[in-house]
This record gives sequence, C-alpha cells and structure tokens, in this order.
Amino acid sequence: METTQTQEKSPMTAEPQKEHQWLQKLVGEWTYEGEATEPGKPPQRFQGTERVRSLGELWILAWGQGEMPGGGAATTVVTLGYDPQKTRYVGTWIGSMMTHLWVYDGTLEGNVLTLETEGPDMAGEGKMAKYKDVVDIRSDDHRLLTSHVLGEDGEWRQFMTASYRRTK
Repeated sequence: METTQTQEKSPMTAEPQKEHQWLQKLVGEWTYEGEATEPGKPPQRFQGTERVRSLGELWILAWGQGEMPGGGAATTVVTLGYDPQKTRYVGTWIGSMMTHLWVYDGTLEGNVLTLETEGPDMAGEGKMAKYKDVVDIRSDDHRLLTSHVLGEDGEWRQFMTASYRRTK
C-alpha cells in the first residue's frame, strides 16, 4: 500500500514571486547624480556609483560609493526583498557616515517602489522623523530616487533627488 506524505513549505525553501522578480530590474552597474536641498540654503550636488547584485532570487544588495551632499566620501549598502507574509517590500540602508540602521517597509505601484522608514531628524534636534524613499523605474537603464521627510505640519517635503543611469 502506497502512502502519500504532504510536505509543508519550509521558510528555508522560499520560491521567488513576481514581487521578487521586479527587484531584478535594479541589478546592474549604475552611476548617479543628485541634488539635496535644505530650506534657506543653495542646493548641493553629489554623484557616485552603485553596484546592485542579486542574492539568490529573493533579495538584492546595492553597494554605493560616492560623495555626500556638501562633500565627503560615503559608502552605502542597501538590502531589499519582499516579505509575502507581510505583503510588503522590506529592507535596510546603512551608510559609512552615520550610526543609524534605517529599516525599510514599502509598497509597489506599477514601477514605483515607496519605502518608508524612521530615522534621526536631519534638523539636528535629537528627535526622530519619518522618511520615505521613492524609487521610480523610468526605463531599463534609468531610475529616479527621491527622498522625503514628513514635516510637523503633516506634509511630505522632498529634500533629495538622484538620477541613476545603467552602465552595465
């Protein structure tokens, strides 16, 4: 007599879903140019490179090298994935210039990924603030990143824009 065993899916054997496949659009070599603004100050330009690799088919890792707005070298590392249980994109951002671990939680609409996070208030008042990074894929070889902070008035204020161009 033949017995049938049902195997439950293990969290150690996740299958990529369409949300994971969308992240693969970011894989490649990129250059970026951007501008950061601060109320009452002239815009500050910056530029750099980013190398995005796939970790399996579930995650992407982005390693950035460039200059900070206003000067100074910076290295950044981004992780992004999709959590099917939360039905949300998740990730982290760290930079060589700060000690805060930024934790992303986001959604995708079309080709626009909106990642929300919380971190130190850039006004330097020792408070925390809410932020969002918006990744807009314009084409296979161009994406736009905008960063916003939630003001005390409840309005989002854009303070940074970076245009990424694929080199490989």
